Amino acid sequence: MFDNADAILLARIQFAFTVSFHFLFPAFTIGLASFLAVLNGLWLWTKDSKYLDLFRYWVKIFALAFAMGVVSGIVMSYQFGTNWSVFSDKAGPVIGGPMAYEVLSAFFLEAGFLGIMLFGRERVGPTLHMVACAAVALGTAFSAFWILSVNSWMHTPAGFEIDAATGQFLPTDFWQVIFNPSFPYRLMHTVTAAYLTTAFIVGGVAALHLLRHRHRRDRVSPATRTMFSMAMWMAAIFAPVQIVLGDFHGINTLEHQPAKVMAMEGHFESHEAGAPLYLFGIPNQEEQRLDYAVGIPKLSSLILKHDLNAPLAGLDTIPREDQPPVAIVFWSFRIMVALGFAMLGIGLWSLWARWRGVLHDSPMLHRAALAMAPSGLIAVLAGWVTTEVGRQPFTVYGYLRTADSAAPLDAAAVGASLIAFIVVYFAVFGAGTYYILRLMNRAPSSNEPRLKDDLDSPIRTAGTTPAQQHPTRRIQPGE
Repeated sequence: MFDNADAILLARIQFAFTVSFHFLFPAFTIGLASFLAVLNGLWLWTKDSKYLDLFRYWVKIFALAFAMGVVSGIVMSYQFGTNWSVFSDKAGPVIGGPMAYEVLSAFFLEAGFLGIMLFGRERVGPTLHMVACAAVALGTAFSAFWILSVNSWMHTPAGFEIDAATGQFLPTDFWQVIFNPSFPYRLMHTVTAAYLTTAFIVGGVAALHLLRHRHRRDRVSPATRTMFSMAMWMAAIFAPVQIVLGDFHGINTLEHQPAKVMAMEGHFESHEAGAPLYLFGIPNQEEQRLDYAVGIPKLSSLILKHDLNAPLAGLDTIPREDQPPVAIVFWSFRIMVALGFAMLGIGLWSLWARWRGVLHDSPMLHRAALAMAPSGLIAVLAGWVTTEVGRQPFTVYGYLRTADSAAPLDAAAVGASLIAFIVVYFAVFGAGTYYILRLMNRAPSSNEPRLKDDLDSPIRTAGTTPAQQHPTRRIQPGE
């Protein structure tokens, strides 16, 4: 009923589904961990209660998102040993080390200090609590470092040799394995994307509450105003930085993975003197052409080679069996780029509003920021699709094909497990996401309750103070 190709396709869909769910949580928590460390540092420095209120507000959301990220990531490691056991056997000697280092360094930092960050302010003192906040933020960055190192090696493999008898990739230089040619660009691009993702979620939540009380300014807490201002600063600073980093990353990809860039650009044909930048078109891979193409002459050569008349090779130089699925890569790339420029627009708009003194009194800007709240999550998913689908038909680019990486699979079994994953993921993580959205729907307040208080009293009366909720509890400094 099914053949091996069907089983491999289902295994790819299964991994894509689980990693897409997982990727959303680290994309948010990497930036949020740093945001929390900054808020805690500002509270200790200024003793301004709005920073403590914001910390307590967002640390609850961080705890939930972090937990869901950990749980959703566990499943992928099992898939390496089941659906992709051949890949694990062949590439394991190279990627096993960095994956282990991720656990030993990043996860130990996160897990070791997370409890202190969440519950330890009154128990360990302000200095050690600040250390814990910084350690969790550093742990999330280390996690991105090691995971992206492994992923980048799969795109631009280096520092290895292939054993003639077993076909295994054996490391010859771990420095080259870790710091492979695409790794610095991919790391900076992804971490910056995580910061932008957090900035637009934070900005969207603040914009929601600014819009709700736009006719009653006195009901907008200082914490809400502050988090909108901080989010817009991040958008204004990091959006243009991300565009520049994306340009560097694209040039590096053109050098090491030209077929991916050809698919991103929709260049089926080579151009001898200046390649156009196609804004729109319908890739026709069967006929090897871009139908209904709308482009700007020579702009692609200017972007990729910084020369209007530079020649660019097309997919007509790549054997068909080595070409990635062009339509998916072409459109996911455009979604990512469009959202990146939209983020830049919001950042510039916020600077103009700040200069005019109406940053917190501009409903149009607030509506735009609210609409853009999920834009970072969508952009990182689109970027991931562009990167990973653009690497096909290889798992280790140029050396190991996806078709040769899968275990002997039964399509019916893979299909059944895929359905089970879909049902369980949407139920479990859908419920968690719903609760996060409920937390975001409540504006940060003065005297924001601690996480422990919320756990002790899950149903909290709106507008009451910590003393009213816990009349026997001694009020802590800053409350």
